[in-house]
Amino acid sequence: MIRPLNRPMITLSIMLATIMQTLDSTIANVALPHMQGTLSASQDQIAWVLTAYIVAAAIATPLTGWMVDRFGQKNVFLASIAGFTVASMLCGMSNTLAEIVAARLLQGVFGAALVPLSQLVLLDINPKEKQGSAMAIWGVGVMVGPILGPTLGGWLTESYNWRWVFFINVPIGLLASYGMWKYIRPVPGPRRQRFDVFGFATLSLGVGALQLLLDRGQQNDWFSSTETWTEAIALVVMATYFTAHTLLTPADKSFVDFRLFKNQNFVTGVLFIFIVGLVLYATRALIPTMLETLLDYPVATTGLVTAPSGLGTMLTMLIVGRLIGKVDLRLMLFAGFAITALSLWQMAHYSLELSQGDIIWPGVIQGIGMGLVFVPLSAATFATLSPEMRAQGTALFSLVRNIGSSIGISLVQTLLVRNTVIAHASLTERITYANPAWHNPAVGRAYDLSTLGGAAFLDGSVARQAAMIAYIDDFWLMLFLTVGVMPLLLLIRPPRRQAPADADAHAVME
Repeated sequence: MIRPLNRPMITLSIMLATIMQTLDSTIANVALPHMQGTLSASQDQIAWVLTAYIVAAAIATPLTGWMVDRFGQKNVFLASIAGFTVASMLCGMSNTLAEIVAARLLQGVFGAALVPLSQLVLLDINPKEKQGSAMAIWGVGVMVGPILGPTLGGWLTESYNWRWVFFINVPIGLLASYGMWKYIRPVPGPRRQRFDVFGFATLSLGVGALQLLLDRGQQNDWFSSTETWTEAIALVVMATYFTAHTLLTPADKSFVDFRLFKNQNFVTGVLFIFIVGLVLYATRALIPTMLETLLDYPVATTGLVTAPSGLGTMLTMLIVGRLIGKVDLRLMLFAGFAITALSLWQMAHYSLELSQGDIIWPGVIQGIGMGLVFVPLSAATFATLSPEMRAQGTALFSLVRNIGSSIGISLVQTLLVRNTVIAHASLTERITYANPAWHNPAVGRAYDLSTLGGAAFLDGSVARQAAMIAYIDDFWLMLFLTVGVMPLLLLIRPPRRQAPADADAHAVME
């Protein structure tokens, strides 16, 4: 006799695994300077602690669909959590740069499946009318984890040491593993899909080249570097081979089922999640550096003023989850993008004179907007997708979101550097003795160009103003992208209303 599903315990176990993985995408960032000293690494070398994880996760994510088809959800989930937990322990125990980079590679490989699998399982164990609430819970872990990561990482590093940034995963991983082992029903994989070696090789090499290009392009001065050209050529060649191979190979023999791209809702949802990843993570990369470099905020204070945006996201998701099926998804998505655009408009009017409230409230508003977007977007993307295609669909959904965030972060950081230089040159041209401000004795004394101190003070003031102009330019860009994608909402088809189905008949959990 099959016992009824214990959905609360399944969901709790899944969320532990999801939060553990998403936290690790940002939690190590603030600890890098401390690792650098312990491991005797240069700034360029220690960056591989982040790069190794990002590239490994990007390459391994597309494997999720095939692994579920081959080994079943429970086995893949347990192996992923166990491997991620062990790799986290190895990261914390590392004494050399090579050891921690190798451990981070393992972390990325084993952690890649956790987010798409968690989404897949929650879709499978819940009937259609409850999938909105399920996606809301899932979205909390996916969206809030990266936002809270730097705050938690900074606290662990300052209170203990950087190794606890990784050791914190061990108890979480053990609890998640126990929940998975106890409550997931061991259903064997259907084994409908053959492993497409050529398809996987071209896709993984292309994605890996893209991630390396985005992650290291700025420090390599982009296309003035041979490395960047090599990565760009590899990306184009591999992407061409993969696309041609996928289109010419039967669906049951291809690594990625091209029938996914015939589903209008799925394609539109993937496009939107790319924009969400680009806007959310790019903004989250800009705010902390702006606060710490221009406004002299300590790390702890930066964490405190940026964390409320995660709270806004979490609360909104839990409310929106109950509205799925009652309110048109497109209306919620429109409201979410409009609110996000409002927050970016507020950020585009920042100046060097900001109170903490000026930082907190736009962040909270953006969190609310993203919460309104993420839940209905997840529901709409998979509303018309058949259950047997969900494993590949969730993997591609997560992969595109991660690629969007990588592109967004690289784009805004590159524009920030270049626009700062341009703004600095433009402002400097306007500094002449013909300016009436020089007639003010206080200004003349403070910026006395006949002294080194006065000249340095003036240059520092110009540099800060130029940097703020560059940050504002980035916020305007994010705003234009958000508004520009809104007309595409018309392409989304709302799911048909159906009578409640018995999810237990299709569930794979206990």
